[in-house]
Amino acid sequence: MSEHSTAAGHPTDAATEAFLAHRNLLFTVAYEILGSAADAEDVLQETWLRWVGVDLPTVRDHRAYLVRIGTRQALGRLRTLARRRESYVGPWLPEPLLTAPDVAEDVELAESVSMAMLLVLETLAPTERAVFVLREVFGLEYGEIAEAVDKSQAAVRQIAHRARAHVAARRPRGAVSAVDARRAVEAFHRAVGTGDLRALLALLAPDVVLVGDGGGVVRATPAPVVGAELVAGLLCRITRRAVSLRAEQVNGRPALVVRLDGEVDTVLALRLDEGLVTGLYAVRNPQKLSRMTRETVLSR
Repeated sequence: MSEHSTAAGHPTDAATEAFLAHRNLLFTVAYEILGSAADAEDVLQETWLRWVGVDLPTVRDHRAYLVRIGTRQALGRLRTLARRRESYVGPWLPEPLLTAPDVAEDVELAESVSMAMLLVLETLAPTERAVFVLREVFGLEYGEIAEAVDKSQAAVRQIAHRARAHVAARRPRGAVSAVDARRAVEAFHRAVGTGDLRALLALLAPDVVLVGDGGGVVRATPAPVVGAELVAGLLCRITRRAVSLRAEQVNGRPALVVRLDGEVDTVLALRLDEGLVTGLYAVRNPQKLSRMTRETVLSR
């Protein structure tokens, strides 16, 4: 960041210090709005470039101001991404993140960055998504959100109400604790790793859906696979060739990571509804797996 400069010269230490203090928060906001770590990093750079041009003594709340800049940049990028995803080869899934155990301990944060929730957020309009994330996950006041999305407070309240109802109708049913999630994934891991079809079928909901994302770069299911027997058979074939199958913390929840020749080949995240696996998300696109080699710090 020290390479950037403002009209007055180099960025002040105060600007750098404030930005670094909130960097993890800004990344988390951008990631939840975009579902892409690479694009979230780009948003951070754009936020920084605008932040160093701000007259800091006039800013009362650095956190709120930075979130406002970051949200506006993320919204602009989200609209661009929507057009890009129209030409994406096969199903699109969020970019998985290897996360530290403390993310799982924050139940609300873990749910908000889970694959299942990010896919629910994908069904919201851009402004609805930003408002929902800022209000429900980060607890911003309506006035702060209104400035970030350039709407009136009354409009933001209506958008928030609409987004909450939309998400509530689609989010996983039944709260899953970190302990329950870990136990479910451990049982799933054993069943898949040993090829125990009967045990696997007992864990899968009858209408379970498996979605694969290869991005046209590697092979993946070209369309969602529906039904416990079909999904179980596919899982056994996928993992039969795996050199390594491990349970790791991905997006705040336990997930299975398949490695071939020491390299991450597939990240398999689970959606749990009332104790059963109702969704499986297999990310295979190599361009989305770079964040699986080091932990990403997330923050509220």
